Amino acid sequence: MKIVCDRRWLIVSFEQPQMCLSWAICGGGRIKTKTVAWYQVKTQELEPPVDSKQFLKSRLMENAMPDAVGMLTSADLNAYADVQKTHNDLLVRSIATVGMDNALRVGDRPSKAYQEASCDAIPIGTINLLCALSIPISEEAHLEALSIATEARTVAVLEAKLSSSETGLPATGTGTDCVVITAPESTNEFTSYAGKHTILGHLIGVSVFEAVSLGLQRWKKQH
Repeated sequence: MKIVCDRRWLIVSFEQPQMCLSWAICGGGRIKTKTVAWYQVKTQELEPPVDSKQFLKSRLMENAMPDAVGMLTSADLNAYADVQKTHNDLLVRSIATVGMDNALRVGDRPSKAYQEASCDAIPIGTINLLCALSIPISEEAHLEALSIATEARTVAVLEAKLSSSETGLPATGTGTDCVVITAPESTNEFTSYAGKHTILGHLIGVSVFEAVSLGLQRWKKQH
């Protein structure tokens, strides 16, 4: 894996194509890719009638990354957190960018500004996370890994003791978080489980928790 942080881009590239599962704005769902990219966006760039997905697609095309999994953020890309955890030959690496101006608690009602698509009235800030696994995993394990990573992110946010911008209750994330899980492709051998009772689930949980926690610490210092 190679990481490049250049101006408004944070780019993670792999030597071999990876199976990727996410709800990323570009390249979301289950796809095969060699690139995961963050683009630092400015608030005014997404004012209506701008389509955020088409906006990012255009940026990716301009930078020769049409097949990348792409995420948008206003966070300081240079403050990204990178945590690796290993056990024998197994490695899990979590990379996170963190912004919390858009902090919300799960279950909060959408803000009036969001419903009216008034982007200039919505604080931009998000947690974008890549969790890269060193071994092939089954479809079920991929979904489980996504769940474990999301849970670990939530615990990190809760322990940071930040408040929802809508209700003032303890925040569990932001309104625009994204989690990406990558793993090598294999048609023969793969790991079938990634839950809390597995070493893989343990490594996912602790690496994501530490990466998001570190990102939160850096964001707090800047704000």
